[in-house]
Amino acid sequence: MKINPQHVVSLTYDLYVDQEGAEVLAESATEEQPLTFLYGAGQMLPKFEENLSALSTGDAYDFHLSAEDAYGEYDEEAVANLPLDMFKESGTPEIGSILPLQDNHGNRFQGQVVSVAEDSVIVDLNHPMAGQELHFKGNIINVRPATPEELSHGHAHGADGHHAH
Repeated sequence: MKINPQHVVSLTYDLYVDQEGAEVLAESATEEQPLTFLYGAGQMLPKFEENLSALSTGDAYDFHLSAEDAYGEYDEEAVANLPLDMFKESGTPEIGSILPLQDNHGNRFQGQVVSVAEDSVIVDLNHPMAGQELHFKGNIINVRPATPEELSHGHAHGADGHHAH
């Protein structure tokens, strides 16, 4: 079956990024634990979906996304200086830890702690893959029409459509 909007896609992938001039495997999804998503629902990077648009069950793919088409260029100004007293209850976070954050409008996002000073915690708000070209290789395992429940919920309920959440 060909990939179309309002279809559930299950696929494998290997994601490679450049590290010191060499391409290294950053993450993957296997046939046993595929990536399953509702195509066209805005859950995936738009250019990722665009590269899959002509494919069908059983097809292989291999494409690159520029940083601009992936998670954007690294923004030096996307660093927040949070007061240390914000962490009285949870304790001072460790450098490298990922913090769940929320803005004044209730939007959730994450930041990585880059340093801890006497009175503040410096958090990088860039996506961990910002500024990187992404290289995806994989196979389309299955494509099926989304169920009415999946369409109303706006996401896939697993490869077979019966995953509880």
